[in-house]
Amino acid sequence: MTTAVTRSLTVTARIDTPDNAPAPHAYTATVYMNTHRDNYDGYQPHHPLAAATRTDGSPLRLVLHTSDRIRSHREAASAVFDVGNRQRADDNGQTWPGDIRSVSVGDVIKITGPGHWIIHLSVDSFGFLAVAEPTHLTGLAGKTRVTSRR
Repeated sequence: MTTAVTRSLTVTARIDTPDNAPAPHAYTATVYMNTHRDNYDGYQPHHPLAAATRTDGSPLRLVLHTSDRIRSHREAASAVFDVGNRQRADDNGQTWPGDIRSVSVGDVIKITGPGHWIIHLSVDSFGFLAVAEPTHLTGLAGKTRVTSRR
């Protein structure tokens, strides 16, 4: 059982027990699909992005546990690209929805790593480029899904 105690001039500790084990070190990712007409030219800060979602509208979050193949945010982004191109599932068995287009150049992948640090990477022709946190996020109206470039 975990108990938080607050006392002045003391340290608060968290005690993990078998029924409250800490989560394994993992990278989580959210993919933002570039919906701008010129997205093949790569991501630009003014391009509108729509988060990839499940059919119920909830955000699609992919999970990749740290391992000898996933040791950095770029390796996690590469694995997310593979999932987003229907080549494999994430580490929880989640696959890319069939009604959402594949991850492509110009899209942005938000990676949250162990320690909860966050980096945004745009998909480039030959890898990934670090970008500032996107500010032009758009929702998808109604039941519209990101199914194509246009």
